[in-house]
Amino acid sequence: MTFIAAILLAIFVLPSPWGLIAIIASGIYEIGQTLLTIRWSQRRRAHIGAEALVGSAARVVEGCHPVGKVSVNGEIWNARCEDGAEHGDTVRVRGLQGLTLLVEREKETVSVPASHQST
Repeated sequence: MTFIAAILLAIFVLPSPWGLIAIIASGIYEIGQTLLTIRWSQRRRAHIGAEALVGSAARVVEGCHPVGKVSVNGEIWNARCEDGAEHGDTVRVRGLQGLTLLVEREKETVSVPASHQST
């Protein structure tokens, strides 16, 4: 877009040497911007498919004893949790078996308020 603006400026507004300089500068800017955009867009591979869910956190929407349902990224999946999980628990996706997610319960950590810690 800046290249087109530079051409129009060179034709209608700028005097002789400055028009050419504006066209060259905007051309270099456009090429640099295009190369940086391509490089930035190819930094990471796309995460698609059910395999991309491995490692994600999920919320149990139907108790897993051991089979139930979980919500991952707004989608409801069949799940298998060998340890069992209740409705509302947070689980972690550890694998995939067909269209059933293999999940395990999150390890619960208890934090102690700073006022109750001993020094």
